[in-house]
Amino acid sequence: MSRSGGRMTRWGRDTQLQARMFAVMFLLAAVYLLFMAVLWAAGVQFFSILVIAVVLLLVQYFLSDKIAMWSMGAREVTAQQAPELHAMIQRLAQTADLPMPRVAISDSAVPNAFATGRGPKNAVVAVTSGLMNRLDSSEIEAVLAHELSHVRNRDVAVMTIASFFAMAAQMIMRWFFWGSMFDRRGRRDSGSIALVYLASVLVWVISFFLIRTLSRYREFAADRGSAIITGSPSHLMSALIKISGVMDRIPSQDLREVQGMNALFIIPAAHSATLSELFSTHPSLEHRLERLRALSREMEGL
Repeated sequence: MSRSGGRMTRWGRDTQLQARMFAVMFLLAAVYLLFMAVLWAAGVQFFSILVIAVVLLLVQYFLSDKIAMWSMGAREVTAQQAPELHAMIQRLAQTADLPMPRVAISDSAVPNAFATGRGPKNAVVAVTSGLMNRLDSSEIEAVLAHELSHVRNRDVAVMTIASFFAMAAQMIMRWFFWGSMFDRRGRRDSGSIALVYLASVLVWVISFFLIRTLSRYREFAADRGSAIITGSPSHLMSALIKISGVMDRIPSQDLREVQGMNALFIIPAAHSATLSELFSTHPSLEHRLERLRALSREMEGL
């Protein structure tokens, strides 16, 4: 990695990771197109469902930062209120060639951080007081660089768009479950209903696993971005080990209060014994450390 004037001149590429992310996005697109074809063939009036799904998508897309901040009880802080944190994020943002994001702190004992916002110009980077109290400055810097990598990669927007038809499929399942889809005479076309319901279930299940696979790949990409921005994969490795170790000592009640934010956190708020990588939005700690070690060797030219 080379830098000029405090900015990165090479972000670096992981072609294997990029190919996997492309493959998952391609499979998602194929599943969604097939889903639309089934709905069309069954004569489903998809317009009303689509409108509702679009409205929910737009709310999530444009208000993601406010929703996330509210969920965590995070408050935006100025440079005067948190000078060290602001200075650290500003320096990292300049290195990553990003505009300065808004900065927030959540008074939570759960050590974690997240970034939200639909793009670099309206991003928010937030940390918990638990994270600030448990990590040293180099580890905090590595975590913040990870979150800025999510901002740079527009991960909130990508994951929101990727989940669009999964959300629509879930809505259709609920409508069928409550018996809300009838023809104009109030009678059901059992064949069409069975077909659409089955298609909705399959789309939701397949999307569930594909979206989580995509999310795990994007975490790998953000880990890589952190290592490149800071120039030190070992700092992120140390931070991940500390956060994961502390998580097992956090009371279950505290973890449950913030688990709705797991997709945005650097490490899910859960005891490690309860996590299954197949169902998780994040790779296992072991796999993340393994990739960071390999990246460290690559950066050292070994």
